[in-house]
Amino acid sequence: MKERIPELLDAATEALGRAYAPYSKFPVGAALLTHSGDIYLGCNIEISSYGLTMCAERVAMFKAISDGAREFEFMAVAATTTSFCPPCGACRQVLMDFAPDLKLILLSSKGETREMTISELLPEAFAPSFLGVERRR
Repeated sequence: MKERIPELLDAATEALGRAYAPYSKFPVGAALLTHSGDIYLGCNIEISSYGLTMCAERVAMFKAISDGAREFEFMAVAATTTSFCPPCGACRQVLMDFAPDLKLILLSSKGETREMTISELLPEAFAPSFLGVERRR
C-alpha cells in the first residue's frame, strides 16, 4: 500500500481545500487509507462554539467507521503550516482506539513529509483493553 502514498497526500491536500475554518483560519485536511484500498477524506469543521469543532482526522475516521471500514493502513494530514502539524490529543486517542497500528504521514505546506506511527505520537495510550474490551473489527 506504500505505493498509494502520493495519491493519499493529494487527497489530504484536496480535503484541506474543503476545510471550514472561518474563526481560526487554520485549515487541515486528512485522508485515510483502509486495508481494502478505500480512501476517506476529512477536513476540520469549525463551529462558533469551539468545543463542538471537529478535526479533520476524526472526520475522516468517523466517515470510514460509519461506512463499515475497520482496518486502516495510512493517514495523511495536510496543513498550511511550514512545519508538520500532528493530530491533536483528542484525535490521537480516537486514532489509537480504532487503528493502533496506523501509520501517519504529515505534509507541510512546503511539500515535505514526515512519517510516524500513532503509537509513537501517543505512547502508553489508554486503550479499550483497560475496559476489558478487545478492539472491534
